[in-house]
Amino acid sequence: MRIGIRIFAGYFVMIGLVAWFLLDTSRQRLQPALRQSMEDTLVDTANLLAEFARRDVLAGTVASGEFGRNLEAFAERRLNAEIWGVRKDKPSHRIYLTDARGTVLYDSDHLAVGQDYSRWNDVYLTLQGRYGVRTSPDEAGSVMHVAAPVIHEGKVIGVVTVAKASGSVQPFFEQALTGLTRAGIVVLIAGLLAGWLLSWWITRSLTRLEGYAHAVARGERVSLPDLSGREVRVLGRALEAMRAKLEGKQYVEHYIHSLTHELKSPLAGIRAAAELVEPGMPVQDQTRFLDTIRAQAERLSSIIDRLLELARLESRQALSDVEPVPLRVLCEQLLQRKSAQLAAHALDVDIDIAPALTVNGERFLLEQALSNLLDNAIDFSPAGGRIELSAENTPSHIDIRVRDHGPGVPDYAQDRVFERFYSLPRPDGRPKSTGLGLPLVHEVAALHGGEVVLGNHPDGGAVAMLRLPLHTTSQ
Repeated sequence: MRIGIRIFAGYFVMIGLVAWFLLDTSRQRLQPALRQSMEDTLVDTANLLAEFARRDVLAGTVASGEFGRNLEAFAERRLNAEIWGVRKDKPSHRIYLTDARGTVLYDSDHLAVGQDYSRWNDVYLTLQGRYGVRTSPDEAGSVMHVAAPVIHEGKVIGVVTVAKASGSVQPFFEQALTGLTRAGIVVLIAGLLAGWLLSWWITRSLTRLEGYAHAVARGERVSLPDLSGREVRVLGRALEAMRAKLEGKQYVEHYIHSLTHELKSPLAGIRAAAELVEPGMPVQDQTRFLDTIRAQAERLSSIIDRLLELARLESRQALSDVEPVPLRVLCEQLLQRKSAQLAAHALDVDIDIAPALTVNGERFLLEQALSNLLDNAIDFSPAGGRIELSAENTPSHIDIRVRDHGPGVPDYAQDRVFERFYSLPRPDGRPKSTGLGLPLVHEVAALHGGEVVLGNHPDGGAVAMLRLPLHTTSQ
């Protein structure tokens, strides 16, 4: 399972448990809080009614007196109240009054008049001078009874009880619970979104670092991406340092092996020619052997110089001086410098590049790449032949083509032309090149974010295509 999914799942479980705990706690605490609020109101109401009932209790006119009439009128009253969205159109209290012995004198529900309520806790405790309250079961839940003493000259002469069913406040409980549930869902969704953003923010850098590691493993030239988070940045720099050390070690080993292999041939030629030179041998033979030594020494120097150029390129991770380079002007300057080579082979060059065509890149590197492609074309072109130099502009890149009319690239060499030190025999019998020119072109193309391809033209000859992106930037 990906780390981002693990982080999100963990955050999801945590937020879900917190939301469930808060909703469950709110549910457990909300209903008792409503009952406590209801009890507080009933206490006030009962004590208020006890004051109103004192005169009728003393006169013995509870049922027919002002207290009874007012309560009957109250029971008949039609309310027009909307309490926080809950409609209330009639009173929801039951009120009954007992004498000092606990006998019911008045009942708003007309059910218990004359009955003995002295054993009910609300009446019993109040007659004892204590706080009288009880709860009885009901079809819709329970009914709370709160009593208050009717006092005259310091004596308890009766008890007023106000009863209210818990179902009457249930709509407020459901409304509050619904609101809390909605708020919990909103918080849960917001928490999940925050969790997703958090996991994305954390894994974004890890994903970039993973992509960087895979690119390095594939041998691509990539720079360490911009990473967020101190720990991830430290890890990225450690990986970059490790990559640099490993690549440096492998690079040196590979170069030593390649250089040793390539230097054997010219060194053997120099040694052999030097051993054959003798003081008394004919001047003509001495000259031939000395020319061999000189040619092999020049080959050694050329290999070392080219190898150093290639090493500098391969050690670079990005371009440094990017500028618009006019292609036609660059090619004309190159051809002018190679005019002696072209004249020696009686070669003509056709240029088909628009004067306004430019490419963003490092001028010196582009010049080196095109110079190597032209050298290749000159080496493989027949005397008196023609080289075609063209460029094509597309919406995303520029294709620069160098075509000769020589023998083309053999099938067996198609997959090896960009290998270091790999070189094909020249048609005119001249020695092979160092085999470092095309690898250098390949490195220049890679640094610019492009590619180079060498193949055969349908009408004969070889064609090298250097493809460069239109928008190359330094990194």
